[in-house]
Amino acid sequence: MAANGTLIGEQGYDRAEEVKQFDDSKLGVKGLVDSGLSSIPRIFIHPPETLQQFQPTTRPDAQPIPTIDLSDLHHSDRRSSIVDQVSSACRNFGFFQITNHGIPSVVLDRTIAAVKAFHEQPTEVKARFYRREMDLGVSYFSNIDLYTSKAASWRDTLQMRLSPVPAAADDVPEVCRDEIAAWNGEIQRLGEELLGLMSEGLGLPAEKLKEMTCLEGRAMVGNYYPPCPQPDLTVGLTSHSDPGVLTVLLQDHIGGLQVKHDDAWLDVKPVPGALVINVGDLLQIISNEEYKSVDHRVTANPLHEARVSIAVFLNPSNREGVFGPLPELVSSEKPALYKEFKFTEFIMRFFKKELNGKSLVNYYKL
Repeated sequence: MAANGTLIGEQGYDRAEEVKQFDDSKLGVKGLVDSGLSSIPRIFIHPPETLQQFQPTTRPDAQPIPTIDLSDLHHSDRRSSIVDQVSSACRNFGFFQITNHGIPSVVLDRTIAAVKAFHEQPTEVKARFYRREMDLGVSYFSNIDLYTSKAASWRDTLQMRLSPVPAAADDVPEVCRDEIAAWNGEIQRLGEELLGLMSEGLGLPAEKLKEMTCLEGRAMVGNYYPPCPQPDLTVGLTSHSDPGVLTVLLQDHIGGLQVKHDDAWLDVKPVPGALVINVGDLLQIISNEEYKSVDHRVTANPLHEARVSIAVFLNPSNREGVFGPLPELVSSEKPALYKEFKFTEFIMRFFKKELNGKSLVNYYKL
């Protein structure tokens, strides 16, 4: 075993070297599939203990995650009911789906199609965007934790900075440029509504989370999960919780997202026209654990059609700000459960580790 945890010597296998070769090729997982392979490269094979956890554990009596209808949100009686539903979902599940959110289905379809179109371009076209640095605010890569994880996952990602300093329009791939700009506008409007509902669900003024700049630091990932020839040996996305305030996810009709609830994994079945919302680690900390961020994962895609999902992460733009449990949510009966920290330190710690469960939020626990 090498110092960096790389397995060397077993039939000449050097994981670090094979990872580097894959990354340098700029093929992505889609390129591997296009090459016609019938078995997955070894760097994608997960250990038995991980794969065993991906065996179905959903109980027959398990509740699905809630679906909340946002219609008539600004009618006072209706709003009170929606706040209660959002608050309950954030406290008990950490995940919920929303319908009648104001974004037309044609916009949802167009956004999915644009991200899919990017990933299905020829390798040589995508290669000029292939990088791990976010200096330009746009990057295309396979596995954000490729060099730190024990095994790679079967997906490719287009990542983009949306706010407060968006990527320059000319740096955004033309095939999805207009659609992503429009999507950002929709999420800015919807994100403000959601933060208001979540604030009120904590007994705070609707503007509280927005005033903490939680709407302004937005980033997007467009994940592409190609068909996998051996889906029982790998995963689409390992179990993890999101680091930020909240995540807005648009998923296509394929499915594969699973959420942990009461030690069982629930399938988040796609609902036509719905968006999936989940609490991030930072909101769990800010709320002093009134709201819960939870582990979620994606299975490897066993179908012949690629799966596409688009997540927008809402984070504070005040990166030098100090965050911790809000004073309004701390009392002698419920003291602060987390220490304070700068958001810069918090998010850097996330990107330096592999995606694995809730180790980030646990690090800051008192």
